Amino acid sequence: MTINPRKLTLGFVGTGTITEAVVTGLCKTKFRDTMMVLSPRSEEIAARLAAAHGNVSVAAGNQDVVDRSDLVFIAVRPQIAEEVVSDLRFRPVHHVISFVAATPLDRLRQWIGVDVRLSQAIPLPFVTDLLGATAIHPPDEVSSAIFSVLGTAVQVESKHKYDLLAAVSALMGTYFGILEMTSDWLESQGIPKTAGDVYLRQLFSGLDHAARSRPDASFADLVDEHSTKGGLNEQLLKDFMGSGGKGALEDALARVLVRINSTVGDNP
Repeated sequence: MTINPRKLTLGFVGTGTITEAVVTGLCKTKFRDTMMVLSPRSEEIAARLAAAHGNVSVAAGNQDVVDRSDLVFIAVRPQIAEEVVSDLRFRPVHHVISFVAATPLDRLRQWIGVDVRLSQAIPLPFVTDLLGATAIHPPDEVSSAIFSVLGTAVQVESKHKYDLLAAVSALMGTYFGILEMTSDWLESQGIPKTAGDVYLRQLFSGLDHAARSRPDASFADLVDEHSTKGGLNEQLLKDFMGSGGKGALEDALARVLVRINSTVGDNP
């Protein structure tokens, strides 16, 4: 779908890390001249974005964001989402995209109180550099058009599939945790922390490049290509799997999915 950025005003209720990433990313794209209105709730972030981009302004309050916008992004913490959203007056012509975690669409629609066009998205911090994937539910042409320019838009038809993508998004901390544990191991063996960190950053950056440059290759294919038969890579993977690595990962993902499905108002 082609949308005209000049005919839209984007409003952000909630001005935290993800809003900053989305706004910064959009201002590097064809949306760089699109008017964007920010909640004043996180005053420092809102002021910084407005100072950096001529098309960005800070509203008097959340209702002012809604009143001035065509497309409204709800970007507040789950713990306060009901209080914030229920207090706002939307119009039927509004299009609302929610970033609120672990909060189903029917509950959001109840809080909004009028029949608006509504979808969910999970933008990750990398969108600030136009990288990464954003999960969208339900499939929505406008949401896809916006998040496609910020990286890759992945649209899914069902809440269950959306929740599965939300669950694996929780791997970010684990990814860096593995790097930190490996760095600690190197340091315990005599490698200076700075040297170990530089090596690991470059190693995993190269692996990221290998994965992105081969979009048609399965992860199993990439495992084979990076694991010589009888070699060290094959040994390490087998030892990791044999020590319960796969089971621990699957159990952790299952627990996250249960939390997503059963908990609203908690912090995923």
